[in-house]
Amino acid sequence: MRRALPFVLLAAALGIGGLALAQPPSGIVRPQGQQRKPLVQQGAQLYAANCSSCHGIAGRGVTNPPLPGSGDIKGQGPPLVGVGARAADFYLRTGYMPLRNPHDQPYRSRVLFTDQQIRALTAYVASLGPGPPIPTPQPETGSLSKGLNLFTEHCAGCHQVVGEGGYVTDVRVPTLKKASATEIAEAVRIGPYLMPEFSKRAISDGQLDSIIAYVEHSKNPTDRGGWGIGHIGPVPEGIVAWFIAALALVAVCAWIGERVKSS
Repeated sequence: MRRALPFVLLAAALGIGGLALAQPPSGIVRPQGQQRKPLVQQGAQLYAANCSSCHGIAGRGVTNPPLPGSGDIKGQGPPLVGVGARAADFYLRTGYMPLRNPHDQPYRSRVLFTDQQIRALTAYVASLGPGPPIPTPQPETGSLSKGLNLFTEHCAGCHQVVGEGGYVTDVRVPTLKKASATEIAEAVRIGPYLMPEFSKRAISDGQLDSIIAYVEHSKNPTDRGGWGIGHIGPVPEGIVAWFIAALALVAVCAWIGERVKSS
């Protein structure tokens, strides 16, 4: 028995190591054997393991942060009852959630769940109470010119007219280059973080389709005016233009100076 003990300990260590490797450094817990279970039940297990420490049991929310939960995340989050599939799909597919600190600004980052797990979590959150479904925008039916006007009026103040994002007081405004049509539609209706929430009264579904059509077009513009300079936006592009002009002016002044010396 004593001779077999080292092999038993080795097998136990390998088993523990295997479990550790099965869980990514992000702290995400992935219950095993979920494939045969209904989608909502899969989502309930994923939610209990990864989300309940912040959003509470059955999505009731957490107002007073308890001890750190899964992944050492400080638990304090809003209730999810009635938010529907729309909000859950947006925050999970953009990597806005899970958030390590409830006071941090969420931003697009690596998505920690698989597509199947996102669908399961979304289905579970949607089952907590009546709420809006995942939108199905149709940007192909929108008007590019109307989308430009609407985007300039409602969105360009923060996101720039080319959708490159920017910075306002204490807030990073994300670029829209990586956002899908569905994610744009979800964000407009949800109003994530400090972004205002636009109802169908403020922006109709038809107008939203036009806005998405313009954003999709802005991702790959034709650049008929010349050099695009990486499409970094009108202000930095203007600075680059002035910088080039200043260099050209210095070169002309130096050339004139040399001509005067030689004469």
